[in-house]
Amino acid sequence: MAGAITTELPERTVNHPRDTPVMAKTLVVDDDDLIRAAITAKLTRLGHQAAGAATVAEAEALAAAGDFDVVFLDVILPDGNGLDLLPRLRQAPSCPEVIIVTGQGTYDGAALAIESGAWDYVEKPMVIQDMVLPLARALQYRQERQRAQEAAQALKRQEIIGDSPGIRACLGQLAQAAQSDVSVLITGETGTGKELFARAIHANSRRAGGTFVVVDCAALPETLVESTLFGHEKGAFTGADRSHRGLVSQADGGTLFLDEVAELPLGVQKIFLRVLQEQRFLPVGGSREQASDFRLVAATNQDLAAMAAAATFRQDLLFRLQSFSIRLPPLRERPGDIAALSRHFIDRLCRRYGHEPKEISPEALGALAAHDWPGNVRELYQTLDQAFAAAFHCPTLHHTDLPIHLRLKRLPSSLRQQALGPAIHHRPRAGSPLPPWSSYREALEKDYLEQALAACAWNITAACRMSGLSRARFYQLLSKHHLSR
Repeated sequence: MAGAITTELPERTVNHPRDTPVMAKTLVVDDDDLIRAAITAKLTRLGHQAAGAATVAEAEALAAAGDFDVVFLDVILPDGNGLDLLPRLRQAPSCPEVIIVTGQGTYDGAALAIESGAWDYVEKPMVIQDMVLPLARALQYRQERQRAQEAAQALKRQEIIGDSPGIRACLGQLAQAAQSDVSVLITGETGTGKELFARAIHANSRRAGGTFVVVDCAALPETLVESTLFGHEKGAFTGADRSHRGLVSQADGGTLFLDEVAELPLGVQKIFLRVLQEQRFLPVGGSREQASDFRLVAATNQDLAAMAAAATFRQDLLFRLQSFSIRLPPLRERPGDIAALSRHFIDRLCRRYGHEPKEISPEALGALAAHDWPGNVRELYQTLDQAFAAAFHCPTLHHTDLPIHLRLKRLPSSLRQQALGPAIHHRPRAGSPLPPWSSYREALEKDYLEQALAACAWNITAACRMSGLSRARFYQLLSKHHLSR
């Protein structure tokens, strides 16, 4: 630790950002009593409330119970490292901004602090002199973020359900993206709702009156990609018996949504980059360029940066796509939204089938909450659709209506292996007979297929990609094991 501060250094003249709150709630975490007292005294004179903590445990307890805007956090504490505490502070209910304060600063330490979500990094013994500007900027940022969250509350959410911190952050980004025509890249695992967010961006933008055109890049016929996107003139190729207006032209005045953009062929990526830059394109077989004033939103579940490094995706197109990026969290990172999503989907199913409102039991919700949902929101909907059919004539959906693999989640862990079937999950004791290899292999194969289909919500293309099997082989196995939707 650095030596104690005995006198205050002269303050710098600081131009405070406008609209900085008159008072903020702050927490100072430092085991040096004199430094902690000096910082809290300074904060009080600036018109803020200031609390103090000397240990990791004390700070964590205060952050969990309090509503702090900014935390000044020392790195070396008696019961742990402040950098280890930082992510937990950021997950506190008020999600405070964290300014690291240390007497043993290094580049690596500063980099780690910033990567972990710290707002700024100041060193002792200059902390009293250097804390004012980072504090003012952090509070300005919180005000701006609060306004963005208020704007997010007024959004047309397009059936985006949930109020978890992850979803709230994404809605804030959605509100920002909707205010301009900047290109947006939405990333996330299969089934996280990327198209829902794309439609919500369109619905909340100035282009809401225009057309929302979906391009499924994974389903584009390779020989007709350019024709599908840019259209063609009559006679441009064999079978072109009339002119065709492409999807880019149809998006004029609206939004063009490139779903699974990683599947766009490299040759077309080069052409599309120019179209994106110039807002002009040439139909196949045409001699005159046409204009289309479209806004681009793209989505992928692939790592485009890694693909660009491997030269399987154009780096220059990636730069244009990620002008504004939104990462959607998987359902396992937002378990608090499962109940609201389940209620929403059950209500939707009731409307679809003209059914009276149906309840869902706490035990069923508990089983849903215990699952990790590799297929995300899409898998949850498919699961509830299946359970709804099982409980069609009942006013309540119970845990017994859920698929067996979810019901088994409620069993004690010591019983799960036996309950899942001896051929796959039970290891026999020494001397006990093993099942025949053929039956063991068949059981494993069928179990894998069922899990792959559930994870991908019966999207065969996604299941093939995840399993590494060709589409032909995948269908052979489905037929072999009599699996059908």
